[in-house]
Amino acid sequence: MADVRSVGPGGDLFLVLPTGSPAVRAATHAQDDGVRAVLELTDVAPVSVPHRIRGRAWVSGRLTQVPGQAGPGHTTLRLDVGDVYLDDLWGAAAVDVEEFAKAAPDPLVRHETELLQHLASAHGQQLGLLCGLVGREGVASVTPLALDRFGLRVRFGRTDGHTFDARFDFPEPVDDLAALRRAMHRLFEAAAD
Repeated sequence: MADVRSVGPGGDLFLVLPTGSPAVRAATHAQDDGVRAVLELTDVAPVSVPHRIRGRAWVSGRLTQVPGQAGPGHTTLRLDVGDVYLDDLWGAAAVDVEEFAKAAPDPLVRHETELLQHLASAHGQQLGLLCGLVGREGVASVTPLALDRFGLRVRFGRTDGHTFDARFDFPEPVDDLAALRRAMHRLFEAAAD
């Protein structure tokens, strides 16, 4: 596990790892063109729900050492991205490397965990109203599962033990917490009607 991960302007991944880690040893002893590597990332819901894994991504390419970029006891490695594959709540697909390089982080990513946990702990009644928007009965639980600038995904637990997910898209993408607050109020007002 990397201590720090970042994406460079060209889409390459930079990983800061302890100098003694197996990945650093492999990259250090590799020839000039690096060593072939696959980075697997797992996205786990920050709230307690059945089937907590929201998605997985596999990023493969050549791993090389970047000298002089990390602090004492650590080494920076660069993964020159060759292939990206994503399997998440919306489906599975290969991701174009150029599209990956151009992608920007969602503006809510730094707040998602806190916001989902707050919704789950303090807004159960409003979340329960969302059942009316999906037209389903026999729902025993409603848990917020994912939140991004485009909407909210909720996991519904039925009384028979099965689950299903529903996505509630915002009328327009939100760019900050104030816009998110307005979009959530509109969603809950629509569910209450």
